[in-house]
Amino acid sequence: MNEAIQYRDSRDFSIESVVALYRANEWSSAEKPFLLHRALIGAHSLFTASHGERLVGLGYAISDGYLVVYYPHLLVHPDYQRRGIGTGLMRRLMARYEGFHQHMVTADGRAVDFYRKLGFEHAGQTEPMWIYGGHDH
Repeated sequence: MNEAIQYRDSRDFSIESVVALYRANEWSSAEKPFLLHRALIGAHSLFTASHGERLVGLGYAISDGYLVVYYPHLLVHPDYQRRGIGTGLMRRLMARYEGFHQHMVTADGRAVDFYRKLGFEHAGQTEPMWIYGGHDH
């Protein structure tokens, strides 16, 4: 299959395809499919990446719509990583919020360098904090 990656600003996806993507990346959100689906449907912005009929990437944003945007999830199927898909998804999301006062992301591992290449930097003297219900960090 030699089809190009298709990016969509759409919530037209099956929860099964989303859960498969999250499981392929070993994200604990896959264990809560109903809540995951509700979160994605309720996101302020959401972009998907598909190869043919296969969902291979997803990124979404939570925002107040004026000043602040947070990018909680960006996933690319492991078989499709390092092909620019994550960058394509983030560039689309970031373009939607161009000029906003604050863009926020929480990154760990390899993701730190990925987000640095997109212009993110350590946030001054802040310290990341959370109450987390997963087991994958």
